[in-house]
Formats: sequence, structure tokens, C-alpha cells
Amino acid sequence: MAGVNVTVRIDEETKREFDIFCENVGINITTAFNMFIKATLRTRELPFSVTDVDPHRQARQTLEKAVRAIQEQTAIGGAENMTLDEINSIIAVCKQA
Repeated sequence: MAGVNVTVRIDEETKREFDIFCENVGINITTAFNMFIKATLRTRELPFSVTDVDPHRQARQTLEKAVRAIQEQTAIGGAENMTLDEINSIIAVCKQA
């Protein structure tokens, strides 16, 4: 079967590290990409897990939940009467949820 060229852009350091990896396992980059493509086609999915990479997502959700809880609490008793310890306890509860 005739081969075709595919151009992929990656940064220089990543390519250098991948070259070293491929050399260490006895293959070249072309073989590595072919292995990746064939594994993907064979299983009809990527051969590795893809997850959400937003490192702040959980913290942001916790903060949003805490802000809502504090707003609800202040609607009942007023924010001026809340101590820092009370606010921190609401945040701690939101972290656990």
C-alpha cells in the first residue's frame, strides 16, 4: 500500500523528548504514529484516557457553591452578623459535598 505524508506541528522540546523515547523503545516516530492510528482504528477509541484538564474546575465549583450558601445564609440573618468562622464553616461544608 502506498504511503502518504502527514504533517504534524509540535514544539521542538516535545519532539526531541519523543525522539528519545522512540529510540529507547526501538522504533521511530513514523512507527509510533502508525501504531497510534492502528490502535485507534482497531478499538474505535483513543488508546488512552482523555479527561478534563481544567485544574481549577473543582475549586471554582466549590467556591460557587459556597458563595450561594453564604448568600442564602445572609438572606436569612444578614451578612453583617456573620463571623469569619461561620463563613469558613460554610466553605468547609461545600468542600465536603
